Amino acid sequence: MSASKEETVTEGSSLKHVILGTAGHIDHGKTSLIKAVTGIDTDRLKEEKRRGITIELGFAWLELPSGQSVGIVDVPGHEKFVKNMVAGATGIDLVALIIAADEGVMPQTREHLDICKLLGIKQLFLEGSFLEGAPIVRVSSVTGQGIDEFVNVLEGLCQEIPERSASGLFRLPVDRVFSMKGFGTVITGSLMSGRISVGETIMVYPSGIQSKVRGIQIHGQPAEEATAGVRTAINFQGLDRTSINRGDMLARVNTLKPSYMVDVVLNFLGFGKKPLKNRTKVRFYTGSSEIEGNIILMDRDELQAGEQVLAQLRLETPVSLARDDRFVIRSYSPVRTIAGGYVIDPIPAKHKRFTEGVIAHLKYLAKSDPSELVSYQVKESGLQGVSFSDLVIMTNMSEKELEQELQNLLSKKIVLQMDRDKRLFLHGRVFDELQQNALGILKAFHKENPLKPGMIKELFKSKLSKALGFHGFSLLVQTLIKSGLAVQEKELIRLAEHKIALEADQKEIRRKIQKAYLDSGLQPPYFKELITSIGQNAGDMKDVLGHMVKEGVLIKVKEDLYFDRGAIEGLKEKVVGFLRTNGELTTPQFKEMAEVSRKYMIPLIEYFDDTKLTIRVGDVRRLREG
Repeated sequence: MSASKEETVTEGSSLKHVILGTAGHIDHGKTSLIKAVTGIDTDRLKEEKRRGITIELGFAWLELPSGQSVGIVDVPGHEKFVKNMVAGATGIDLVALIIAADEGVMPQTREHLDICKLLGIKQLFLEGSFLEGAPIVRVSSVTGQGIDEFVNVLEGLCQEIPERSASGLFRLPVDRVFSMKGFGTVITGSLMSGRISVGETIMVYPSGIQSKVRGIQIHGQPAEEATAGVRTAINFQGLDRTSINRGDMLARVNTLKPSYMVDVVLNFLGFGKKPLKNRTKVRFYTGSSEIEGNIILMDRDELQAGEQVLAQLRLETPVSLARDDRFVIRSYSPVRTIAGGYVIDPIPAKHKRFTEGVIAHLKYLAKSDPSELVSYQVKESGLQGVSFSDLVIMTNMSEKELEQELQNLLSKKIVLQMDRDKRLFLHGRVFDELQQNALGILKAFHKENPLKPGMIKELFKSKLSKALGFHGFSLLVQTLIKSGLAVQEKELIRLAEHKIALEADQKEIRRKIQKAYLDSGLQPPYFKELITSIGQNAGDMKDVLGHMVKEGVLIKVKEDLYFDRGAIEGLKEKVVGFLRTNGELTTPQFKEMAEVSRKYMIPLIEYFDDTKLTIRVGDVRRLREG
């Protein structure tokens, strides 16, 4: 793979990775300055050459005298292409705001500066700017005046920029996709966090398409791995170019989650003197994506210029973000940058406005540090619990940091693990409430059904909560059994203390049932006939009958057909004796032996087959071996 020259950076340096972005009004010399400094013309499109303006993102690189390598993203200055500028500004560490000496500050100068502030870029490297405290360098791309000073100032600023951690979640916003003959699809972008290696499988979000990394280039040089803070080009195996677009996000499989809603802290810059009203339709920019959506104000109907507020963004297409991700908002029409902020929950539920609990929840998310958020988000997930991967994006912690915090919470039993393989977690307080509710349900069931040995597990689960999933229910049952509070017998669960005891009226029913079966021997009444003869409530009789089967007094041969145990045992002795003497038993011989009609003969002989006493071989029965 050989990406175009604008994608190149030296690799193998132990110095930290830094990305410089340009900003400024159209025709103020951004592209010319980059060419003068690096020798690379970032305007690569025919249309850019013809019109003399930057339309698409351009990329270059520079090796400073210290050996520090700097990736450079050149952005368009024209107001029609500000969305491309926002895509390029994501992931940069510092900005050179370029202002032409003959024109001064212009509309896109201000808008680009606003965008950089909203995206949280802390280092502004300014040429000819009015901003106090920032380094100012006067340069000429034509004569070369000031170029050396520009490079020296850039080197100094690079030393001040903190190194990005490569231990975070791998994420790369796609800002360019192209095909290369012999290599297939190549994707470029600024690696936001984490690291990626050749041979790893990635997922494209929000589509969910998976592909394997075939090759990596960092600034034109092949590399086995790319880490946070670099411009990189990645070649993918078997990935269709048409299946991925600018705005998509690359991450490892199932580490992100697409959502149509995002909870945010929103800073409103203002647009003229008009307030921002609830449900205003806007253009939402984050990473390299542009998505239309509506702003939902949680505690007010409109927002004045300069105000900060908690809000929910409801989007027309899903986005895959993490906590603390920055974004920019532009008005729908006319298109202008009006707001921005950062994400406090990338996968929230739909909130109801002016709800005290919701507002308190959002305030807590906005002020809490990542370690506090772990326990809180597990608790807020309720009975469904929350996965490790969701907690990563909810807290913006590295996997190592999150694992340490969860181990601490697990050791204190503040948090419980529902499933080790799926890494699902449930809050201890939520589980305690579930357990108390479960015990109450079993107690009520036994009170209403004193003769039933237990509650069917599926019925038990349905009585608990619709929100309770399979893993939470399994943990509950295991805990109840392990603690000695409940007993499971096949598909039934009961309180350990539950004992079946007949009331006086039930004892009378039992006496009548037992007499009916004793008197009838091997030709007993079917249950429906028994109800008519005894004249009792069918439900009460069914409960008593079930109790008698559990006691072993009666034997259930098939649905609605029961026999006295003594009668069955007597017939069993005859069958065994006959077979030991004769070896085989025909159906007519069995009928004669049992002295019953066909109505009972077939169920009885099949019962002995089912209970493994006999085995059918053709038209005869034989004793089952063993």
